[in-house]
Amino acid sequence: MAHINVLAEDVSLSEPTLIEGLPGVGLVGKIAADHVVEEFEMTHYANVHCDGVPQVAVYQDGDSTLRSPVRLYADEERDLYVLQSDVPIRPDSAAELADCLSNWFDDESILPVFLSGIPREKQASDVPELYGVSAGEGARMLADADIGEPKETGLVSGPTGALLNDAVERGRTTVGLVVESDPKFPDPAAARVVLKEGIEPLTGVEIPSDDLVDHAEDIREAKERLAKRMQNAEEESTQARPLGMYQ
Repeated sequence: MAHINVLAEDVSLSEPTLIEGLPGVGLVGKIAADHVVEEFEMTHYANVHCDGVPQVAVYQDGDSTLRSPVRLYADEERDLYVLQSDVPIRPDSAAELADCLSNWFDDESILPVFLSGIPREKQASDVPELYGVSAGEGARMLADADIGEPKETGLVSGPTGALLNDAVERGRTTVGLVVESDPKFPDPAAARVVLKEGIEPLTGVEIPSDDLVDHAEDIREAKERLAKRMQNAEEESTQARPLGMYQ
């Protein structure tokens, strides 16, 4: 049965922000989410057992403990949740994941912040551009945080697109951050832009992130296998893309 299995019953947040980190183009959401969990040493709050989550168990280098592939982490001090995933979610299952998480979002008065990369070929010296999309009162939050609007017509696909679609359908206040990212390789620089120009002004939480650039090569190597899998399974990959003049 679909459910969120809370492990840390003593953790309590008040109207928190959730950072979503499902794998997608450039792995920007996953890199950003993983970094926040590690940087703040967040508490493993819950396991997500939704119908859309692959029935697998994961483990880490140097640790024999098995874990659920999709997990929630919490930080009481900063009023933050992070949705962390070690596996891609198929889009035909994403609606089930969205439905499973929906009541929890509402019960906890959560502001979900969804992250997506938009494929762009760029030079190493180029700073990726970021813009915001929204549902409900999210547009006001983006304006208050001085996050720009899209300069082209587009859509967000994959599991994050399904979660955003659910927010629109239910009228839930939601923010989406879209950043230019490498279409072929993990992109720590784009993840840093998401954190510094998106998450920080939205939450008022300062997130140290220099090491995302300092250790970019190490991060790319660690994430490259998942990134290659995402390239070979575009339907599982969260990404934004322009629709063009004629739709």
